[in-house]
Amino acid sequence: MKILCCNIRVDVREDGEAGNGWDDRKGFCLEFIRAQSADLICFQECREAHYQYLKGGLPEFDSFGLANPDAVFNPGNAIFFSRARFQMVSAGGFWLSETPHIAGSQSWDSARPRFVNYVHLRERDSGREFRVWNGHLDHIGQVAREKQAQCIVEAAEALPEDFPQLFTADCNAEASNPAIDNLKAGGWIDTYTAVHGPDDPGFTYHRFMGPAYDGKTTGKIDFIFCRGPVKTHAAEIIRDSRDGRYPSDHYFISAEVTLDQ
Repeated sequence: MKILCCNIRVDVREDGEAGNGWDDRKGFCLEFIRAQSADLICFQECREAHYQYLKGGLPEFDSFGLANPDAVFNPGNAIFFSRARFQMVSAGGFWLSETPHIAGSQSWDSARPRFVNYVHLRERDSGREFRVWNGHLDHIGQVAREKQAQCIVEAAEALPEDFPQLFTADCNAEASNPAIDNLKAGGWIDTYTAVHGPDDPGFTYHRFMGPAYDGKTTGKIDFIFCRGPVKTHAAEIIRDSRDGRYPSDHYFISAEVTLDQ
């Protein structure tokens, strides 16, 4: 199966003024996503407008996402999955805080509430079940990132060791960050590293600048991890653009995996 991790960038005024607003890029963003022929698509920074447009453009997918308790439903970490290939068994999630079941809660030095959600899927042909987690670690608080990563490790450890799991995220942390160390120590394997080795491939966040980006973030901060009996066959950073424009301020990433028997 092929899985995408796509931070599609919340719509903000300054992006629109620069020609990078959601309305400016949503058409070719969807085209690039569809061109990947993925089975699973995990989004970060997904808001109501993004969600409705993507649902309309991906009618062969079902989806699930949590939202902070705001006036508008904004399923920040929405997960889309192929209806033909998968059946949803259950879905849920929690907030990455010291009170994980209180919606909108935040802890430590987290700049805002962060949460992770999941879908528990059954592959229709094989009957194999697996879980896909999708999250977004804090962009400011280092203590929060480390603690949030540990929350995800503990949640994954509640399932049997031989149960296949995937975790996609904008971790706001490069591979050398202790938050990533926490995930790896908890049994999560970076699919990109599994294919290409430990050398960092360079930035995935690029501020809509592509290869011209010269900011502080120099490494990959977007990840697709696996845990349990999952084998990675391919992994890629997708650097597509059109006429110098990019579908997001992050490169999307992909992985191709199988569930080992």
